[in-house]
Amino acid sequence: MKSLLTRRTIRKYSSRDVTEALLNRLLNEAARTQTMGNLQLYSVVVTRSAEMKERLSPAHFNQPMVKEAPVVLTICADFNRTSQWARCRKAEPGYDNFLSYMNAATDALLYTQTLCNLMDEEGLGYCYLGTTVYMPQAIIDTLQLPQLVMPVATLTVGWPAEEPALSDRLPSESFVHSETYRDYTPEAINAFYTPKEQLPENRHFVEINHKETLAQVFTDIRYTKKDNEAMSATLLDTLRQQGFI
Repeated sequence: MKSLLTRRTIRKYSSRDVTEALLNRLLNEAARTQTMGNLQLYSVVVTRSAEMKERLSPAHFNQPMVKEAPVVLTICADFNRTSQWARCRKAEPGYDNFLSYMNAATDALLYTQTLCNLMDEEGLGYCYLGTTVYMPQAIIDTLQLPQLVMPVATLTVGWPAEEPALSDRLPSESFVHSETYRDYTPEAINAFYTPKEQLPENRHFVEINHKETLAQVFTDIRYTKKDNEAMSATLLDTLRQQGFI
């Protein structure tokens, strides 16, 4: 089994095919993951055609791997299927609410992580696209998602054509709390973040972005308050349209 300690995000893929037999086996095995009420509140849309990748690409800020990967997987929180089942069995569903979205999104993300673990074992490479929740309406329109179905994760998948450096991680002491939450003192922040900030690649990241600290790159450039608020409004509007609010 491939160790999680060597997991890398792969954005460049070889021309080798990801067979339907292999992908279907992994998609089926991933369904053994945890799920609320044993309802499996998720669906996966498999995209292989160049035309559909081209249509999906703008929703992911035209990142090259969307069109270059052999397979793109869009994992959705799905209460539509369960609601249809209920109606077909003389039951009235009540899943058009935010709690139901949270339950389905949790199911979908658990499924996604299990699938990632299985792909690691096979030697497949993948990239998790956080852009899925930034422009969900474009994905909904392209994939023709009905109400009570919401995209929550996208994976580009293929056989690796690169071996990028491992990205840094904070030590477990920074996020593991014993018995109760221990808030962070400036001294603790210094102890946990200074090694990260001193890495050559992160120092270079600060320099090329013309900032004084690594934190400023994230607050002022990558994930700004203005962008977060705008995309939050978009996400809420889309959840209303999809019937979850």
